Amino acid sequence: MTDLTALTLKDALAGLRGKQFTSVELTEAHLAASDAANPTLNAYLVIAHEKARAMAADADALLAKGEGGPLTGAPLGIKDLFCTEGVRTTAASKILGEFKPTYESSVTANLWRDGAVMLGKLNLDEFAMGSSNETSAFGGVVNPWRRGETQLVPGGSSGGSAAAVAGNLCLAATATDTGGSIRQPASFTGTVGIKPTYGRCSRWGIVAFASSLDQAGPITKTVEDAAIMLGSMAGYDPKDSTSLNLPVPDFAAAVSKGVKGLRIGIPREYRVDGMPDEIEKLWADGIAWLKEAGATIVDITLPHTKYALPCYYIVAPAEASSNLARYDSMRYGLRVEGQNLTDTYEKSRALGFGAEVKRRILIGTYVLSAGFYDAYYIRAQKVRTRIAEDFEKAWEVCDAILTPTAPSAAFAPGEKSDDPIAMYLNDVFTVTANLAGLPGISIPAALDAQGLPLGLQVVGRALDEETVFAVAGALEKAAGFVAKPAKWW
Repeated sequence: MTDLTALTLKDALAGLRGKQFTSVELTEAHLAASDAANPTLNAYLVIAHEKARAMAADADALLAKGEGGPLTGAPLGIKDLFCTEGVRTTAASKILGEFKPTYESSVTANLWRDGAVMLGKLNLDEFAMGSSNETSAFGGVVNPWRRGETQLVPGGSSGGSAAAVAGNLCLAATATDTGGSIRQPASFTGTVGIKPTYGRCSRWGIVAFASSLDQAGPITKTVEDAAIMLGSMAGYDPKDSTSLNLPVPDFAAAVSKGVKGLRIGIPREYRVDGMPDEIEKLWADGIAWLKEAGATIVDITLPHTKYALPCYYIVAPAEASSNLARYDSMRYGLRVEGQNLTDTYEKSRALGFGAEVKRRILIGTYVLSAGFYDAYYIRAQKVRTRIAEDFEKAWEVCDAILTPTAPSAAFAPGEKSDDPIAMYLNDVFTVTANLAGLPGISIPAALDAQGLPLGLQVVGRALDEETVFAVAGALEKAAGFVAKPAKWW
């Protein structure tokens, strides 16, 4: 039998419907792969053996009757930021302890409605705060790709999701993106990751980082797999006040539409100082591929891009400080008894939160404090408006924008963790899409000189994921990226 874990989501679904194998067989193959890899890669925080087997058996019963939804029988990994009923949810933080939600996030409920199988909960940067998956309270995730014998980070915060997909530990995975946390790890691991328009996927039941920036999306092996996943994840949710009450398009049909007649914008501000020649070459190759496919290349300007990172690192910590105030050790999670109520709060939060989370809470509390709110937070929100206006002007002359996804390939653990600014710069190409609420996708397109994957990013108009998928599909076809990490774990 073909290695079932090497299948794409699309091919696995076709095999299930064609009765080439069962969901139980497919699920067992992925459980075995995850059990074998997890001691080394640390991608899963929970491998839900019993639940996965039960869901797979239910899927096979439906398939035997010719019934089921678009994902019936497909084993998926779930980022441990999504609340899952009865299954431990930690956000990779000690503060949540052994918390087992009594409810299901809307996104995962949509996946189970469509017949998917849950393999387990995937590791991440603590509360999704990080660009390397080194801030998890349960240890960092290891990238399936290596630089010679050197282990690498998988990017963050959705590092567990990206590593699990790249390592064939699940067919696809859910992820979240606040400033690039889907697209950057996808670039580092040779996978596809899309952040849809803000509001396209419900945030209800997802542990909050920065509420005006967070958005759920998938990490997958191919562009079409991403379209299939997003089709199930997206949809209106009355429980989320920011959810968009709009129909979900046929994303999968858009992948093969082509780019003939489309105008692709190339922003001059994304040529940052010190960007490696390999990234420049990849960008030039992407431009050439789209031109050959029939697109028109247009030079554009996004003049407020240079303020995006400082703007993001004011808005995001401010919202994080507010959101994380709820973790008071009173109702659930870690509790360290103190001499009085204040002492209990302080000891519990001091032990429960990691260094990066504390750093962002402190920054956020500072910029929201009396005397600094107007100077920092309000000013950052004004800059955010200008960034969104830049994109609105760009859409007058282009239909999508092409940029690199990340300024480098994956790096080794510890290489940037001592320099928060260097770490934050990993999001330089991705944060603008979050600040403006736009869809963005990363596609693996080349290997660098050390054999590590590099990604290209496509950003589109709000609610125009179909064009984003069309451009991504054309790039995927032209790049012909088929490289996989050599199995060493």
